[in-house]
Amino acid sequence: MTLRPLGRSGLSVSPLCLGGNVFGWTADEQTSHALLDRYAERGGNFIDTANVYSSWVPGHVGGESESVLGRWLRARGQRDRVIVATKVGMDMPGLGKGLTRTQIERGAEDSLRRLQVERIDLYYAHEDDAKTPLDETLAAFDRLVRDGKVRAIGASNYTAERLEAALAVSKTSGAARYECLQPNYNLMDRAGFEDALAATCEREQVGVATYFSLASGFLTGKYRRAEDATGRARAGGVKRHFTERGQRVLDALHATADRLGSRPATVALAWLMAQPAVTSAIASATSTAQLDELLDAIDLRLDADALKQLGDASAG
Repeated sequence: MTLRPLGRSGLSVSPLCLGGNVFGWTADEQTSHALLDRYAERGGNFIDTANVYSSWVPGHVGGESESVLGRWLRARGQRDRVIVATKVGMDMPGLGKGLTRTQIERGAEDSLRRLQVERIDLYYAHEDDAKTPLDETLAAFDRLVRDGKVRAIGASNYTAERLEAALAVSKTSGAARYECLQPNYNLMDRAGFEDALAATCEREQVGVATYFSLASGFLTGKYRRAEDATGRARAGGVKRHFTERGQRVLDALHATADRLGSRPATVALAWLMAQPAVTSAIASATSTAQLDELLDAIDLRLDADALKQLGDASAG
């Protein structure tokens, strides 16, 4: 597996990042550890989680995913060969919502404890906090980097304007800068990233790790009509894509997969990995069979016809 440089961070990551949002939620601990084992066996080294995962589940308080991952890291002795990314900033029980100095520092300490590590490789601002000055947020992240508790920082759910403003603050102050952006980007959700963010990331050499890479499951091949999503964990996210454009994308995805002897999910991820600005595509699985299908995207090279067919179907 060829690793890709993550911005100017000095980190090199797998083109497929294993999403940990399911750990301790739709994948119990045993299943989660099996997924992590398979991912590592196949050469993967980039794992994404967040402090808030999975606080939305009844009876959960957040931190469940980090704790599951931390126990795997400790049991398997894999710490030195994987890059662990986690986040702070969304509404976390006991910590609140925001990117103040206190929230960032406390959030980091809590995540370090749950992950059972001494350093977070990539620490994201999970979402922008317009109420807290960027100077305060970046200074807090910078202290963590200088103290050796964080290797690099990233931003998730930032607009191009706010990302550029943050990069300017770091340049002026000398504080650590955002080395990675995590945007919602996939064949169904293109405009938000392609309109301005992609150019900023390429110009400023900011890595990109996409989330919702399979459009909440819409692009996995499981669904051919809206009714197929009924009762699923992310039914709402899937059903909103069943439009005329969404059907065109599904048709193109299945046609390409059939022609190349592949699977729709594999093709959808391969398309993302082929985009110039994208460093890694984040995707989660609840079985090793699903994970293998996702990892196959790394070796799938889409030809010009496939890229055009998928690009034309998803345009607009």
